Amino acid sequence: MVKARLRGLARLTFGNPLSLAYLGLVAAAALVLAYDQLFVTHEDASFAGVGLIFTAAPTVFGFIAAEEAIWGLEGSGWYFSLGIAASVLFQSFVLGLLLRLLNGRARPAHPQGA
Repeated sequence: MVKARLRGLARLTFGNPLSLAYLGLVAAAALVLAYDQLFVTHEDASFAGVGLIFTAAPTVFGFIAAEEAIWGLEGSGWYFSLGIAASVLFQSFVLGLLLRLLNGRARPAHPQGA
């Protein structure tokens, strides 16, 4: 029972085209950030991380607000990374659920008594 439930959650989060497209967009933004951090020298701060934050929006802003409330302005890098990961996974799940609901609604109705 638990395995079936976990399999269903994983299918909604990772096993549909809409969620996979979203996760691909997030991976592309993460690769741009990684490239910028590893191979590009800057005199000042870079805005490469903004793309990753915007792909995790709007739920990531709740994690950012909680981080500021818990640790103040300096924050914690691991909490921020965890917040982005949790936001992305949650939104991927919601997209999968939305796609399932739309597919279920688009199916033709079964005729009654025919």
